Amino acid sequence: MAAQCVTKVELTVSCESLLDMDLFSKSDPMCVLLINTAGSQWYEVGRTETVKNCLSPKFAKKFIIDYYFELVQRLKFQIYDIDNKTVDLSDDDFLGELDCTLGQVVSCRTFTRPLVLAPKRPAGKGTITIRAEEIKDSRVVNFEAEARKLDKKDFFGKSDPFLEFYKQNETGWQLAHRTEVVKRNLNPTWRPFRVPLQSLCDGDMDKPIKVECYDHNNDGSHDLIGIFETNMKRLQEASRTSPAEFECINSQKKQKKKGYKNSGVVSVKMCQVVKEYTFLDYIMGGCQINFTVAIDFTGSNGDPNTPQSLHYISPQGYNEYLSAIWSVGMVIQDYSSHKMFPAFGFGAQIPPTWQVSHQFPLNFNPANPFCPGIQGVVEAYKVCLPQVKLYGPTNFSPVINHLASIALQATQQRTASQYHVLLIITDGVITDMDQTCSAIVNASRLPMSIIIIGVGRADFTAMDILDGDDGRLRAPTGEMAARDIVQFVPFRKFQNAPREALAQSVLAELPGQVESYFRIQKLNPPNDPESQLQPNESQPSASAQ
Repeated sequence: MAAQCVTKVELTVSCESLLDMDLFSKSDPMCVLLINTAGSQWYEVGRTETVKNCLSPKFAKKFIIDYYFELVQRLKFQIYDIDNKTVDLSDDDFLGELDCTLGQVVSCRTFTRPLVLAPKRPAGKGTITIRAEEIKDSRVVNFEAEARKLDKKDFFGKSDPFLEFYKQNETGWQLAHRTEVVKRNLNPTWRPFRVPLQSLCDGDMDKPIKVECYDHNNDGSHDLIGIFETNMKRLQEASRTSPAEFECINSQKKQKKKGYKNSGVVSVKMCQVVKEYTFLDYIMGGCQINFTVAIDFTGSNGDPNTPQSLHYISPQGYNEYLSAIWSVGMVIQDYSSHKMFPAFGFGAQIPPTWQVSHQFPLNFNPANPFCPGIQGVVEAYKVCLPQVKLYGPTNFSPVINHLASIALQATQQRTASQYHVLLIITDGVITDMDQTCSAIVNASRLPMSIIIIGVGRADFTAMDILDGDDGRLRAPTGEMAARDIVQFVPFRKFQNAPREALAQSVLAELPGQVESYFRIQKLNPPNDPESQLQPNESQPSASAQ
């Protein structure tokens, strides 16, 4: 069979003249990308950052997707005015969308079209431009930067500086990265950041890079502090020996002010080019994905003997729990060589003492909770169901902490050989939310991810707290999660969709989560020749952080 024609494509999005939906300010636009390759089901690929008070935003965050020549890949770019921190977009103002194919974008490279306010409606106000570039270079640049003596632009306070890095292309300058804003500081130090080398200079070390320094204003009218140009060769050569320093020049101020020197100095302390490994690099290099299932046996599911119960198994051998296990498990099992999966229940009274347990093996064998394959998990669930009494409450933290203790053991090896995925299937609202948040924050520093599927008709709004899409999760102590490791979806969204639709949605973020963990830990794929860290590069284990 001929190999599929596939390559990775980076999409950069910008808009012009958007609708202004805010009464006393401008819209705060964000772009959401959806993809469809078959049928009527659309899947969310990702979201850009929100650009405050701006009707012509340039989004710094890129979309990276696989391009298949032989497939029609429909794309839908939706623009929203974001007015709150919730993940749900139904309460945000819709500014317009573009429905096209990836083939159209790739063939044009720069694709500009009017935004449409609704399907089959005339164009709304504003345009959207998508620029496509094939990713041929997997290297990234790690930066550390600071500045000193920046111009004071605020009348009643100091400047709030941020940097924008631009790549030169045939049509001008394209935004590659935007740093965070450092509040009220003329000598700021920005958090370390990373930029794909291709986004910055197409891998050409001599290609010009423009850096603009601004004072952030809440109304979107950011004040230019100064500009300088450089290239990767200059940045790397300087940062190896001493910081690379650049004068920020404001040409208008220079023309007006006699004896003008600069508007401050930006110092690049580190500019390190490193190879970035992909999810497939880790999998093909020997990393095993270990899959664990946890099933909700609380009383709110209803009596399993009645058709109204979520645990009722139909004559066709179906219920929502089984469907979720099959959908996700059939994909993940391919990435495990041993195909033995631990399966647990929580929230039930179990024999022989009938004490409530929040983490019991479905096969009632604590010494060996493993089931042979996904079929083994399904059979263990069916055998377990009539032997337990559904009870409560709905506590997640015990099973999360249990898997975290196993994932912690894997960190002692200091190799990228093991990663754990926990699938929790539940019908209700968590009753130990504080403990669960703490457990997830702890787990975010370990090689593991958590998938939560909500079955039934319950209100799952509180689950959005755990899914870090609207901001990094915090424990009650204030400790912040090291990374986003939770993906939540309600099963009802996929009831009429093909089985693979659920798996595609809940597993979409997993490759990135695997990559981010091993990247943070500076671990290369097990069989990579560079996988052994140099002594001075060794990192503390996750348990020590």
